[in-house]
Amino acid sequence: MSANQTKYPQLRFKGFTDSWEQRKLSNLAERVTRKNKNNESGRPLTISAQDGLIDQNDFFDKQIASRDVSGYFLVKNGEFAYNKSYSNGYPWGAIKRLDKYDMGVLSTLYIIFRPTNVSSQFLVSYYDTTRWYKEVAKNAAEGARNHGLLNIAPTDFFSTVLIIPNSIEEQQKIGSFFRQLDHLITLHQRKLAKLKELKQGYLQKLFPENGSKFPQLRFAGFADAWEQRKLRGILAERNDQITETNEYPLMSFVQGKGVTPKGKRYNRSFLVKDVDKKYKKTELGDFIYSSNNLETGSIGFNRTGKAVISPVYSIFKSKREQESQFIGIMSARKDFIFKMIRFRQGVVYGQWRIHESDFLNIDIRIPSYEEQQSIICFFEKLNKAITLHQRKLEKLQELKKGYLQKMFC
Repeated sequence: MSANQTKYPQLRFKGFTDSWEQRKLSNLAERVTRKNKNNESGRPLTISAQDGLIDQNDFFDKQIASRDVSGYFLVKNGEFAYNKSYSNGYPWGAIKRLDKYDMGVLSTLYIIFRPTNVSSQFLVSYYDTTRWYKEVAKNAAEGARNHGLLNIAPTDFFSTVLIIPNSIEEQQKIGSFFRQLDHLITLHQRKLAKLKELKQGYLQKLFPENGSKFPQLRFAGFADAWEQRKLRGILAERNDQITETNEYPLMSFVQGKGVTPKGKRYNRSFLVKDVDKKYKKTELGDFIYSSNNLETGSIGFNRTGKAVISPVYSIFKSKREQESQFIGIMSARKDFIFKMIRFRQGVVYGQWRIHESDFLNIDIRIPSYEEQQSIICFFEKLNKAITLHQRKLEKLQELKKGYLQKMFC
C-alpha cells in the first residue's frame, strides 16, 4: 500500500471517520534490552496464546529446574514480547503483553518492546489479529525458517508497518472494547474449567477406588456392594461392515466429542468416491474406542445415532439397555484406561492395537441397574451443562474473531 492510500475499517465507533495511517513500529514503541544483571527476577516466562506472558511453571504444570537467568532480558509489567517460534494459531510467532506479574525474565531470543506513541491496549488487540503476519514475513530474511524459528533481526522487526487510527481516543475505545470482551471470555473459560473439574471430582467419588466394593459418594437409597463383572457380560462386539448410505452417513469419531459429522472443510465432492468401500456401522448408545489415542479421549459412547466410521475403531453394543452408556462414563476414569493399556500391542507403522477379546476380558465393578441409571442421569445433566458453557465460549470466541476482522484495517 502506498503512503497516500486511504484505509478505513469496516466497523467503527460513532464519531470517528478519519482514515487510518501507516506507522512503523519503531515510531510507536521502543526496544527494551535490559538484562537481569542483579537477578531482580528469577521468574522464567513463556508465551501462552490464551493467557499471554505467564510463568513457565504454571504453563508446563511442573517446576522448571533452577538455573542462572542473570543474562536473560528483564521484562516489566506492560511491556510486550515477541516470540519468534512457531506456535499453533501463530504461524509467525506471537506478540503478548506482560499483565500478570510485575516482572519476569525471557531468553534473549525474544524481542521486547514498550509502547510510546500508541495505546497499549490497542496494541494488545492489534496483535490478536493476523494482519501483522504479512509484515513480519515480508521483513524476515531469506530462508526464514530454521527449526520452527523465524529469522528476523530486531531492526527489521521494528520496521514492520502497522495501520492504526490517528486518534488516540479511537485507539483507546477499540482497546477498551476488546478488553471487556476478553474479560467475558475469561469468565466463561473459568466457569467451564470449574465444571470440568467438578466432573473429575465426581468421577472419583461416585466410583469405587483401590479395590473397594463401595464408592465414597452415593445417591440416597443405594447401599449394596458393587459387583465384579467382566465387560463381556455387559458388552458385545459390533463388527458390521457396510458401505455409506443416507441412513448410515460417514462420520468421524472425535476426541472428547464422540461420533460427529464431518467438518465443514471435509467436502467429499472433491474426492473420488469409492461406493464399494466398507466402514464399521455404529448405532446410538454404542461404546467405541481407538487403541491409539485412549489417553487423549478417543473413547466413549455414540450419542449421535446411525453412522459409519473408520474400521480402525472397536465398537460394542450393550447387552442391556444403557449399560454401554454407563461404561462410557466409567471410561473417563484413569484406572479404566490403565486396565486397557495393559493389553495394548504394537503393530505396523507405530500403531497400537487392543484386541476386542482382551478388552471384553477386563474386570470392572458395577452397581445395580437402578444405581447405574442414577449415575447416568447425573452425568448427563453435568455433561449438558459443560456442553452449554463450551458453546457459549465458542460463540464469544467467534464473535471476537469477527470483530477483529471488521474493526482493524
